[in-house]
Order: sequence, then structure tokens, then C-alpha cells
Amino acid sequence: MSETISPNPTSNPAPKVGFVSLGCPKALTDSELILTQLSAEGYQTSKTFQGADLVIVNTCGFIDDAVKESLDTIGEALAENGRVIVTGCLGAKKGDGGGNLVLQMHPKVLAVTGPHATQEVMDAVHLNLPKPHDPFVDLVPNAFGVAGIKLTPRHYAYLKISEGCNHRCTFCIIPSMRGDLVSRPIGDVLTEARALFEGGVKELLVISQDTSAYGVDVKYRTGFWDGKPVKTRMLELVKTLGEIAAQYGAWVRLHYVYPYPSVDEIIPLMASGQVLPYLDVPLQHSHPDVLRRMKRPASGEKNLDRIQQWRAACPELVVRSTFIAGFPGETEEEFSHLLEFVREARIDRAGCFAYSPVSGALANELPGMLPIEVREERRARFMAVAEEVSVEKLRNRVGSVMQILVDSAPGMGKKGGLGRSYADAPEIDGVVRLLPPEKISKTLKVGEFTKARIVSAQGHDLVGLPI
Repeated sequence: MSETISPNPTSNPAPKVGFVSLGCPKALTDSELILTQLSAEGYQTSKTFQGADLVIVNTCGFIDDAVKESLDTIGEALAENGRVIVTGCLGAKKGDGGGNLVLQMHPKVLAVTGPHATQEVMDAVHLNLPKPHDPFVDLVPNAFGVAGIKLTPRHYAYLKISEGCNHRCTFCIIPSMRGDLVSRPIGDVLTEARALFEGGVKELLVISQDTSAYGVDVKYRTGFWDGKPVKTRMLELVKTLGEIAAQYGAWVRLHYVYPYPSVDEIIPLMASGQVLPYLDVPLQHSHPDVLRRMKRPASGEKNLDRIQQWRAACPELVVRSTFIAGFPGETEEEFSHLLEFVREARIDRAGCFAYSPVSGALANELPGMLPIEVREERRARFMAVAEEVSVEKLRNRVGSVMQILVDSAPGMGKKGGLGRSYADAPEIDGVVRLLPPEKISKTLKVGEFTKARIVSAQGHDLVGLPI
């Protein structure tokens, strides 16, 4: 009679998964969910393709450059490892003839899913690399409790409050990949936020496709958190986040805030210091005719008035935004209107894309597609004006004392370091270059706040002396 011998579960090393996360912070939070689940089930992560048993690539598929980067990364992972699972926005993109673009370009991948598909990714991992142990037995190391694993530095984290978008902007294909707006239950959002603060997060960055619309899909229904009723609405969410953050001396920063009238209610919270006086507002353009062709939800004149009203109520408010230059049919007059808007609205931080014809976007069918040379030339002109406004506003900060969150401080900051003020979101805005402290006893520590006197402005950055 033959005997079946069960292998000792501790004798085999845990399977390793390589992971690449591309694209926006919303994709990053999807990656964090997947990594949390992998860790909970006992998988380890590999820093190299060669050292992994398989590789997961979380892709971006919004603009052509992002598609190319994602396809190139998949190709590199296939070449160096050979076993690749693809997820993210590019996974939902169709190629020629209506088939899946990723499979057409890289037919050897093990599986392809769309965005926000943690379970589908885990199913593909289980099929190709069986999980090593019972997830109910082992603990998740290096995680933030119920908030799971984060890919950001430990002192800041992104908090995604919803998925999808109800707008149908003609230049955008996100709704076709991520669907309509689905708001997370407010109790779940607030529980995750508190877990992050308890784990040491000092800056919480609220993200979604449309933060201002939080709760629209559920008609702002009342949820519960900490035994208290809380409406599923932006105002109540932001107010409660500010109250929780205050207990930990932490910041709350708002991204992707459409300029709806309801945002007016948030400004007093910024003026009183409950949340950072910072708004990331995706304006895209200023001229009413261009905005209509874009099918954007607001007109340029209302946006200018609203920003000026916000600044009157909260003078410290910083507004960051992104714009598109050379949209189909854009005239020189319409573009000049945009430049004047940036000057009048005094946009603190502005990014600009030359219009890129994304496959599947309705804007590609609009008349008046401009030559790429004109689109790029207008983008350059826009950035020159935006930089003038930004530099002037930065220079006005020289001499002031600001609270700085330290991001880098080699040798306890004895030779200086890098940090950010409330006006600087990580990776997209400028930084504050911290000089060596004058006091011998003064030290800097990553993830902690310090006061600094601003002594100069350098391009998009400030230079500060820790005090």
C-alpha cells in the first residue's frame, strides 16, 4: 500500500509575486488592495522580475503615452519573467476589431482584468500560483490594520472614497473602463482613515474620479460610524475626516474636486484649519464653447467667480488644476481666453496636456483637429504663463514661517532635507528645500512636522530654514 506524505508547509518558501503599479493615485489604491490581499494570504513580494514566481502589472490606459508605457512594461515583464497577470484601465481597453488590446499585443500573458478588480486578480494568482496558507491564521505584516498595505511612504496615504464617474467628457474614456460613480459606504471610509492615522499617517490625500459627487449615487443616504449617523456626502465626510485628523495632528488634502456650488460649504472648513486650504480642481479649460465641446459640467465664467469667492472666504487657499491645450476646434481667441483665465484666477499650480486623441474618445470625431505642432506650441505658451503666476505667488511667501511635513532628512537633517507645505501635494507640486538647521539641537525626522522660515524661491520650489 502506498503512503501519501503531505509536505511540511514550513519547508517550502512562500511564493513571490513581482508588482508594478502605473498610472494615477486611484490605480495605486487598487494596487494596495491587491498587495494587502496577497500579504494576508502569505505571498511575498519580489523587487525584481527575475526573482518572482509571477508578475502583476497594474496598468494605465488613459492617454497614448500611458498606454505605451503600460505595454512596454508588460513586454519587459514577459521577457524577464514570462508569467504575467495584467490588471488596471488598459486591461479594459479594446483593440482592433473589438478584441482585448493587451491580449492582441501580448498574447502570452496569463490573465487580463480591468480596474478595481481585486478578486479577479486574486483568482488569477490562485490559478497560476496557489496560495501558501490559510488567510485566517496569519497576520499581515507592515500593514495599517483594516487599511491594509500601502505603497506610499508611511507618513502619507491616499484614501479612495468612490470609483467611477457619471460625466461623459468627450476627451475621456474613464467611465467606459471604470463605470459610473459608486460611492464607498461612509463608515468604511472613516474606519480606514482612522486606521491610517493610528498607523502614523500624517497626511491623508482624498481621491476619486469626482470627489465633489460623493454620495450622489446613493442619494446622500445616512450611514453610521462610531455609533453616530453620518450622511454620505462630501461636506459631512470632509468635516469628520478633519475631526479625526485633528486628534493625530495630521493633514487632510482634497483632490479631484469639481467646482460645484456644494464645494462652497467646504471652504469654511479650510479657513478654520480643519482641512488643508488646498483644492485640486480639474478645470480643463475656461472658454464656454470649448467646455461645451468637452461636455464639462461648468462654464468658465462661473469657475472664475467661484474661485474668487473661495479666495475671499479663505485667502490662504491654494488651487491646483490641469488643462488641455489644442482641443479640437480651439481657436486662437479661445486659447487666449484660457491664458487670461489662468492670470485672473491666479492658479497656484497648473499642469497642461497638449490634446491627445485617445482611442475611443468622442472628441476624436469633432471637427477642427489641430496639427500636433500647434497643440504642443500652445501647451508651451500655457506653461510659460502658468509658471509666471506660480513663481510670483511663491515669491510672496519669502519671509513667512510655514509648517513643513518632512519627506527626506538624511542624518537627522543635519545637512538639511526635503519637505512640503500645505501648498504642495506629493509628486505633483513643488517641494520645500530645507537648509541645515542653525541650532545644533535641531533635528529633522521623516514623517514629522517642522517650522521653517522661507528664505527664497527656486523655480517651482521654496527654500526654508528650519526653526
